[in-house]
Amino acid sequence: MSDVSLIMQAADFAARRHAGQRRKGVAAEPYVNHLLEVAALLADATGGNDAALIAAALLHDSLEDTATEYEEIDARFGPDIAALVAAVTDDKSLPKAERKRRQIESAPNATSRAKLLKIADKTSNVRALIVSPPTNWDLARVVEYIDWAEQVVARCRGQNAMLERAFDAAVTDARAAIAKSAA
Repeated sequence: MSDVSLIMQAADFAARRHAGQRRKGVAAEPYVNHLLEVAALLADATGGNDAALIAAALLHDSLEDTATEYEEIDARFGPDIAALVAAVTDDKSLPKAERKRRQIESAPNATSRAKLLKIADKTSNVRALIVSPPTNWDLARVVEYIDWAEQVVARCRGQNAMLERAFDAAVTDARAAIAKSAA
């Protein structure tokens, strides 16, 4: 399968699996927008030279947020992509606080590519908080998310300066927007 075909197959799979899902923000964007943004961040950061990582970005929430099983991703996209997706998947059977703690703890032990995926995911999420925060989140919850995302990303740094700058810019913009709205 060509790189373009792999990425398009992953995009199609993800769009179908996340059909009808919306982001939590006030704009209620189609969820696939988040997946595409994460994939685009990684495509830019890698110069488009890692099709499997870009495909994994498109699929990164499939195990966590849809009825997709690991074995299905492995069979359709191969063990490399399945492992990347699994590496960034939270165990939803655990309480939220425990899942967040585990992300911080496990980040330093992730592979370089899984770390890139985590940084891109957190960048997209922080950017979304600026333009379309969840309707039921107050400023304290937004700040809490940003602080947590910074802890995860701090343990993933050293992989790609461009991607890390994108995350830092998103955090700077988010904190400026918070300060402005609190004033």
